[in-house]
Amino acid sequence: MRAVTFQAPGEVRVEDVPDPELTSADEAIVRVEASGVCGSDLHIFHGRVAMEEGFVLGHEYVGTVVATGAEVRTVADGDRVLGAYCTACGECFFCRRGDFHKCDHGRVFGHGRTLGALAGAQAELLAVPNADLTLRRVPEGMSDDVALFAGDVMGTGYHAVVETGVGEGSTVAVLGLGPVGLCAVQAAIAVGAESVVAVDTVDERLELARALGARPVHLTDQDPRAAAKEVSDGRGVDATIDAVGHPDALALACRLTRKAGTVSATGVYAERIEVHMGIIWIKALTLKTGHANVIKHLDPVLERLSSGALDPTPLVTHHMSLDQAPEAYDVYDRREALKIVLRP
Repeated sequence: MRAVTFQAPGEVRVEDVPDPELTSADEAIVRVEASGVCGSDLHIFHGRVAMEEGFVLGHEYVGTVVATGAEVRTVADGDRVLGAYCTACGECFFCRRGDFHKCDHGRVFGHGRTLGALAGAQAELLAVPNADLTLRRVPEGMSDDVALFAGDVMGTGYHAVVETGVGEGSTVAVLGLGPVGLCAVQAAIAVGAESVVAVDTVDERLELARALGARPVHLTDQDPRAAAKEVSDGRGVDATIDAVGHPDALALACRLTRKAGTVSATGVYAERIEVHMGIIWIKALTLKTGHANVIKHLDPVLERLSSGALDPTPLVTHHMSLDQAPEAYDVYDRREALKIVLRP
């Protein structure tokens, strides 16, 4: 089969690799019909995340089941499915608590040995372990472009918001209006936030946030702290989503958030950084971090996607073929796209 493989920082290649085969009774094989290029893929592309040469990339996918192991019960051959970016066993201490993203046996598609050596989805075929928990049938009438978001980007934005506890009448700030940040904007509005302050430096992304119902604020030309105070009677917002993954964003998030509020550091952090613990301590902030628990949120996200309360279609800016993947990575790296959908 054809697949996108990592070669070196700044270089991916489309190569012929062996077709996956069923290796356990809980697996399914999916013929991939759409996969995404994600910001997490760029971390690998840039060399921030260790990766082996020749490893198949990608963790966002929609397709059709073409084979199942004997223990798979929830999907069958011929089903159109989407899947989470990671797997979970459903039985360990963490899974029993619903913390599927921290499963003792969990693996992440397309991230090499560091995260379980699970071949990625930017390919013609994909082996999916723990298929009953990892996969969902795509709701009738839902497009590939919409379904693709449930298993990672929209699930991540939704997780970032709901795990802060915000709801009806809340005020929220979102830092960074890439796909995850824009999905977080939508999720905050969907759960009833009264005001969402959306911060970035890219005018097109700010305008898209405005169209989604947020108050756009340019990071350098305007004052995010003043905006956060204005929508919250001077307190600061109830929660801030750091969808950037940079020390400056985290520092700003802590300053925008009210006393006893919550900061969600959803952007990827792979290095040691400094934080102003004095601000976090004196304001009694709660800091939430880490991978999104997308498996936990798959069903409510799909319900909201089906109803139209969440709609990622404005975020899909490019459709390209699998063979164009090297060009797609370059386009994404130049920030000329929000979401690129690859089709074999």
